[in-house]
Amino acid sequence: MVVRQGVSRRGFLRTSTVAIAAAGAASAVPAVAHAEGEEFVPFQHGVASGDPTPDAVILWTRVTPTPDATPGSGNGPATTVRWRVATDPELTALVRSGTTTTDSGVDHTVKIDVDGLVSATTYYYCFEVLDGAAAGIQSVVGSTRTAPANDADVQRIRFGVVSCSNWESGYFGAYRHLSSRSDLDAIIHLGDYIYEYETGGFAGKNGVVRQHDPVHEIVSLADYRIRHGQYKSDPDLKAAHLSVPWICTWDDHESANDAYDGGAQNHQPETEGPWAVRKANSVQAYYEWMPVRAAGTPQNRHLYRRLRFGNLLELSMLDLRTYRTQQVLPFQGTDVDSPNRTITGADQMQWLTDGLVSSPTRWKIVGNPVMITPVLLPPLESEATRALTALLGIPEGGLPYNADPWDGYTADRRKLLSAIAENDVRNAVFITGDIHSAWACDIPLDAACYFETGGVATELVVTSVSSANVDDLTMTPPHTLGRVAEAALTTLNKHIRYVDLDSHGFGVFDVTPSGVQMDHWYLDAKEDPLTGVYWGAGFAVLDGVARVDAAVLPVRT
Repeated sequence: MVVRQGVSRRGFLRTSTVAIAAAGAASAVPAVAHAEGEEFVPFQHGVASGDPTPDAVILWTRVTPTPDATPGSGNGPATTVRWRVATDPELTALVRSGTTTTDSGVDHTVKIDVDGLVSATTYYYCFEVLDGAAAGIQSVVGSTRTAPANDADVQRIRFGVVSCSNWESGYFGAYRHLSSRSDLDAIIHLGDYIYEYETGGFAGKNGVVRQHDPVHEIVSLADYRIRHGQYKSDPDLKAAHLSVPWICTWDDHESANDAYDGGAQNHQPETEGPWAVRKANSVQAYYEWMPVRAAGTPQNRHLYRRLRFGNLLELSMLDLRTYRTQQVLPFQGTDVDSPNRTITGADQMQWLTDGLVSSPTRWKIVGNPVMITPVLLPPLESEATRALTALLGIPEGGLPYNADPWDGYTADRRKLLSAIAENDVRNAVFITGDIHSAWACDIPLDAACYFETGGVATELVVTSVSSANVDDLTMTPPHTLGRVAEAALTTLNKHIRYVDLDSHGFGVFDVTPSGVQMDHWYLDAKEDPLTGVYWGAGFAVLDGVARVDAAVLPVRT
């Protein structure tokens, strides 16, 4: 059965208006003319919100006060910006407002943590430049929503879920289709929001669909700022940010491929300088350009954090790059089992296990950048094997471990899963990105004993927005060689219930007291900026049962 996502009149009108307004093509206030007679608008990168709590939300924008004040340039004067929050889209019923100053020290980004709000309430917001050549110009009006009160009896929360959006590999049709929906409470991005590669560094069978800026691999603070700015120039991404808050974490490509605490596979100190400097550059740009609220203290800021949605769910967002020890090669065998190796770091592991064990909510959702389910790879047809090993980062022979996700850190995985099992933690669901493919899995404490013990948790993995997967890497038609690999994976790994290695798109994750469901929506063609979308599969987990089961239909909008 093929189900296509319909776009309501409301959704169509909203998406069309958003795309026009976000691109700066229409505005109630004239643009500003500069010396060459051309026009520029100060809010070229849209507006965004994020990390909703019952009484607060992050609001974000970026101001271009003068034509030369482009991202990463260091140009442009300090600029005063007014922000307003109201309960109506005309912004007449104001509830909060204020002014702030931004400058090149933060790349002219603006980020406000607005508190004093009412729980479970939709708000509208905008920004306005108060001085300089752009004085009086307002941004497009965005909408956001606070989380329910912690003790609220919540019957449904619905998230869009995305991962791995590579500018060069295709258009962001997944974001366009998410922005057309009117049923989402937030969008969760599980990592690889940007890619660090030079142009052509990770393309696939369709080559470079659109070129990265800068064209070289990004290393400096200016480089990361420019790349973030390019991504937020995309009209579909701006549209998706405009209507709902986002909850984001990073994976590796926000800094460099296969990053760990002391370096990265895609970092060469002899030509690119110390890893600590590059990592700091990427982190600074990320916090400037993303609508995220750091946790911890100013002296010990960190990205892993927890958000609660009434009595229904807690969402624990992980950082699995900053604290991990270096990956080992899969053929190093028992090295992956060493208790001295960690993917979370000790503090984050304690925070995660404590939170899961003590959570008072029905569902314990973990925003997990890399797969935790054990995956064993059997011998495959040679082309499929090469594609999988390139994607998963394992030797061409197809050995049992992919050492970059939790398979390379089995002591940490056992510690976490043992805490879930020994404390009888019900309804732990990991939602995951990274691997450019869609999966539905039961997570066993011991894969060898799965038939006797079943799972202790479940994992629902979303595919990439655009990043290359198996058919892209093998230069073959979709669902040909990939089907061979999918069958082999699910045959050897009975706890893996579903794999799609060739599709691109997004997930819609629906949470109710009786169960959760992840619907996989797949694009017709990521290379087409106007691509359609269809429902490829859905998988549900019932309350109290650590098992995924196929859904007959997508959840209703």
